[in-house]
This record gives sequence, structure tokens and C-alpha cells, in this order.
Amino acid sequence: MIAASKDISALINEICRMKWITRERPKIDRIACPWLIKRFIDAEAEIIYVPDSQVLPMAEEIGATPFDVPGTEFSHYEDKCTFDYFLEKYALDDPALNDMAIIIRGADTDNHSLASQSAGLWAISAGLAHNITNDQELLQQGMLIYDALYSWAKHLQKQKHTQSPTEKLLLQVFNAYLDEKTTRRPRTPKWAKELKGIIQDQIDTNLSLSLKEIAEELQVNPTYVSREFSKYFSNLSFGEYIRKLRIEKAIDLLSNPEHSLSEIAYLTGFSDQSHFNRIFKAHTGQNPSDYRKNLIKK
Repeated sequence: MIAASKDISALINEICRMKWITRERPKIDRIACPWLIKRFIDAEAEIIYVPDSQVLPMAEEIGATPFDVPGTEFSHYEDKCTFDYFLEKYALDDPALNDMAIIIRGADTDNHSLASQSAGLWAISAGLAHNITNDQELLQQGMLIYDALYSWAKHLQKQKHTQSPTEKLLLQVFNAYLDEKTTRRPRTPKWAKELKGIIQDQIDTNLSLSLKEIAEELQVNPTYVSREFSKYFSNLSFGEYIRKLRIEKAIDLLSNPEHSLSEIAYLTGFSDQSHFNRIFKAHTGQNPSDYRKNLIKK
């Protein structure tokens, strides 16, 4: 009689125990949801992993509930993942679970902007699945991860890794060093020094310099020179820097009354006098003739 009673009890437990079935090789939702089921819904629930094509036929055959499978009740809805649906379905209103849901959703949908922890959860889950080929063993190890995540969400969200005053002081010094380092003027590379020399050599004869020609002479990619130029030339682009040199040369020539304005425009590389007048005024606030008059008065 005692043996018979035990058999009946085991049969009752088997009938009452929930069965959940999903696709094999779980990573995020298909481990997070079983963790939620076992910790908050049915501790004795059986989790079954099978190939994708067998989920629905097997579910019907053994009376299991499919989850994280498209077209079933326990699945993704809009931007929410299956873990979110379990929380709603079973009315699990736990702030820690709600915080976990955002992290899990971000990891499961590759939207790591939802929570800073999402990228880390995905990385750990992907690595775990890579190392463990048995899905039930993978689930057991994953349960530990979600236990830890729940404890963090429940008790430790405001706790920082660095605790001692010495650690915090060292971090402050290090961060201050990084801030200072990033604001320092970058070291002038060889190509920039050579470029200054080329421009200076040709300043009196060729102020219609071509960036492409100069880059070829330097044996540096023109796109790179264009992008990096302003870092080493007064925060000006190549074109702005050349115009600045033209204006400086024009100011020097304006002090000599023997040069007409049209001659100065030609000598400084402008296409014509009207172009020279427009650019000169934009830089100095005066047209060349007024600027020359003021020079003479001085």
C-alpha cells in the first residue's frame, strides 16, 4: 500500500507540474523566462528545449506550453519581449523584475541603448552558450546569472564598485589626468610640419595651392590631410588658412602705394579685384581702399 501511495503521489505531481517548451540553444529570453517561471510561478516546472520545427508538434503531443515562439501566446509583442509578457500575464509587480525586464529586453532585441547593462548581459549569455552545448546544463548555469541579476536589481543598484576613499581619490586623479590629456594640443605630426614649410616657401609665388597637389607631394591621403588640417593650423580649414595668408600678404602690400589694388589682388592669388575686395572686407571689416587710407593716416 505504501508503494502504491507513492506512485499515486508521483503521478499527481507529474500531472500538476507545468511543462514549458521552446527552441533549442537558448541565450536571453529562453533562459530568462524559465528562470522567472521557476522562481516566481512554478518551482517544479519542466523546461524543454527542442529544434525549432518540433516545438509546436511536441507541445501538442506532451501538453506543454510553447514560449518565445512566433505565433504563440507567450511571445514578443511590438517592442516587448517574452519576459515582458510573462510579467504582465502573471501580474508580477516587482520593481526589481521590472528593472530586469528593461535590461533583458535591450539584450534580447539588440537595443542596448535601453539599459547600460544590456550589452553586458548579451555578452555573458552569448559566451555561456558558446561554452556549453547541453541546453539543460546551459539553463542551470543561466539560472545563477539571473539570480545574481535579480539580487543586484533588488538590493545593489545604488552600490558602486569602488568603496574606499583611497580608490575614489585615485580615480579622481586619473580622470583629471585624462581630462587634461584630452584638452592638450595634439603633437604636430611630420606631415603638418612639412606642409607649413611648403606653404611658407610658396607664399610669395603661388597662393592658389591645391590640397590634392600638396598631399601628393607629402605622400599623404588628401582626405586625411583635409580632415586633420585644422588641428595644426589655428583651427582653420585648408581653404580658410590659405585665405588668411592671402589677406596677411595683401595687408603687407597695401602699405606700398606703388601697387594698385588690382595688382595686389593678382599677387595674392585672387581671381579678380571684386573677389579680393569681398574677401578682404569679410576678414578685416573694411574694403582694401579704406584700409590703405587708414594705413597712410597712421
